[in-house]
Amino acid sequence: PFGHNKYYSDLALLNESWHRVRENTDQEAIVNESKVVPRTLPEYQSLMGACFAELYRVLKPGRWMTVEFSNSQSAVWLAIQESLSNVGFVVADTRIFDKKQGTFQQLVAKNAVKRDLIISAYKPSSETEERFSLVAGTVDGAWEFVREHLSHLAVSEGVRGEVRVVRERMADRLYDRMVAYHVHRGVTVPLTAAEFYSGLEQRFPVRDDMYFLSEQVEGYERHRMTVKDLIQAELFITNEQSAVQWLRQLLKRKPRPYAEIQPVFFGELQAGLPEWEALPELRALLDESFLQDGAGRWYVPDPKKSEDLEKLRTRSLLKEFEAYREGKGRLDRFRSEAVRAGFKEAWARRDFAIIVAVGKRLPDDAFVEDEALLYYYDNARRLAPS
Repeated sequence: PFGHNKYYSDLALLNESWHRVRENTDQEAIVNESKVVPRTLPEYQSLMGACFAELYRVLKPGRWMTVEFSNSQSAVWLAIQESLSNVGFVVADTRIFDKKQGTFQQLVAKNAVKRDLIISAYKPSSETEERFSLVAGTVDGAWEFVREHLSHLAVSEGVRGEVRVVRERMADRLYDRMVAYHVHRGVTVPLTAAEFYSGLEQRFPVRDDMYFLSEQVEGYERHRMTVKDLIQAELFITNEQSAVQWLRQLLKRKPRPYAEIQPVFFGELQAGLPEWEALPELRALLDESFLQDGAGRWYVPDPKKSEDLEKLRTRSLLKEFEAYREGKGRLDRFRSEAVRAGFKEAWARRDFAIIVAVGKRLPDDAFVEDEALLYYYDNARRLAPS
């Protein structure tokens, strides 16, 4: 489903003319405003939603679907993401597919998309959906989803002689998937990020910063023993959440002083942030989410202390969100974490109108960069009174 990058039926016009037969394109899922009846993005999203709903219906519980996507416009990407999640699929992996050999258009056009995105999604098992419905909105419900989700993820990745980190098994990605699962079912998210990370440590074995079910550990360790070095997942700093997670990954290895953290942090930051992301200074990020020892070295706090830090940080973020809420016009610069905290708090109060009002002022790219914002906004639009 490439949006407007490929006009599928138009490519067949010559053959159809030769055979004197024309296909019915009423249900063709493309964006094409040049048709007699223009097909715009909302119609495209509606058609893709109907396609995914039918695929969800016929797919057996616990089974997978893979979608290949290629389009340069973030709005089309958002339409696919929303359509997938709205019908009940759980996205478990998104990665780049480089076909190496480019098409003529890719080779000569300036802004052509060079690589495709591969989205892997599954239909939750009937047992999980049933158990979740009984404990939805509770801590037990959150961990029920995590157990199901971990059972679907690859235990290890990499060709012969190498082992790669499975990005989806890392704490921040698991938290995002848990939030999405709750939001798309209209349920309050029962855990803060700090409570979730603490619970992961207590409930699931961790190896190389990845979390596993108990029965999966042996398989991973057996594969891990075959190689010396683990190929780390690329964790780029693209917003405040990824910056905190990057620092967490760095400081879990060993405590470090500010002077040692700063040059490495800036080295990751130089690739550039979205123009709308108002990233706090490094010192502020450390103050809000980490602690210092007697020697002035920063370290990851233990779970109990991290929960207290999270409460203080959330209070500060909600205060900043209030300023966004009271303002008017497009939000050109903002802290995405403040918007995320505000959306979560408004969702818990079922105040969908606030989420919609602030969401309308955000650039489309903000939803592409932060899937949690998309989950809250898209579902709030569906549930808000018209």
